[in-house]
Amino acid sequence: MDFLEMIKAILIGIVQGVTEWLPISSTGHMILFNEFIKLDVSESFLEMFLVVIQLGSILAVIYLYFHKLNPLSHKKSIIEKRDTLSLWGKVLVGCVPAAVIGFLFDDIIHDMFYNSYVVAATLILYGVLFILIENRNKRPIVKNFNELTYKMALLIGAFQVLALIPGTSRSGATILGAVILGASRYVAAEYSFFLAIPVMFGASGYEILKYILKDEFSFSISEWLILIVGMLTAFLVSIVAIKFLMNYIKKHDFKAFGYYRIILGIIVLLYFTSTVFHLL
Repeated sequence: MDFLEMIKAILIGIVQGVTEWLPISSTGHMILFNEFIKLDVSESFLEMFLVVIQLGSILAVIYLYFHKLNPLSHKKSIIEKRDTLSLWGKVLVGCVPAAVIGFLFDDIIHDMFYNSYVVAATLILYGVLFILIENRNKRPIVKNFNELTYKMALLIGAFQVLALIPGTSRSGATILGAVILGASRYVAAEYSFFLAIPVMFGASGYEILKYILKDEFSFSISEWLILIVGMLTAFLVSIVAIKFLMNYIKKHDFKAFGYYRIILGIIVLLYFTSTVFHLL
């Protein structure tokens, strides 16, 4: 049984690692995935696991972009260090809207919108938007982070608030917002990655704290292994997914992801609608 749970943790880590960075909604995939493969753990541990596993994904960003994000690197000039600090400033500014709204309304949003029909609708809606915006996409005005203003960073952060609705995709919302505001696909994708660092660390810390406050922070050896295996898998798969996306957008736009989202949204809608009729 423990071996089977490890396999499940690996599969969840793969889904998390791929869908967290591609603009296709990790939540939508997790909802479908959970219908067929369920971890044999308590509900509270599963809720915590599905958030904390994201640490594996975010560590992949830090690993891949460590030099770019490190303002103390001895290999950087004074100007480059200053630019790196400026980049971090823009990341923190971009995190403010989602952090405030999420902190104030997280439980309300969860109760109102966390269902398969909302996920299906947002998958399809943002899939259509990706296609429409790419069809109208003009020459980008922001081609590097030095051209990204603090005002623009804040506005992109406002788009990230949309990702509080399940099925939207955090990376999808921020990339879409950045492209609409005039950023190149490359800057939009990288900024989306960097925005995830404080967001995911904050979300993981919050879930762990909730778990501790429930007096349930007493993992069995099996649960520790599930958590570690899931995070490690998410880390390794995320490295591959990020490299794939950055290479892909050098020659392609985001329309393929839009079509994929529409197809997935239809599948989610049909599956859960048929399940309801079957129960009736």
